[in-house]
Amino acid sequence: MLKSCADTRKRKDCDARAGKVVSRGSALFGKQEALQKGGARKCYEELISQNELLATCDIVDEMLAQAYSCTDADAMERIVDTCRGTKDRHFARLVESHMDGIIAHARHHISSGRVEVTNCMIKTLRRAG
Repeated sequence: MLKSCADTRKRKDCDARAGKVVSRGSALFGKQEALQKGGARKCYEELISQNELLATCDIVDEMLAQAYSCTDADAMERIVDTCRGTKDRHFARLVESHMDGIIAHARHHISSGRVEVTNCMIKTLRRAG
């Protein structure tokens, strides 16, 4: 729940009010039917209010998500600069070490996923051989 986006928490609360079934019961395994639990937003807000680091993580997570969806490199760099301004040095180092990739993704929207999958397939074939 902590890493769920605001839309997901809102949807879960709506599903709970509607009485949505998230897991069907099974007489064979002695499992009862489970309904969607409510209060996701309230629980999330309590966690964030109690822990400054979690609040910072949440803000940085939202801003980096915005940065990855930007097509304008200048707007994306402003968002990343805000992330750098957090009190936690870890975030600053993390953003700094990935800055080239963040900018490249903003400009070209190219992922390295296919290359990584190919490398994984090659490793698997080498082990099988």
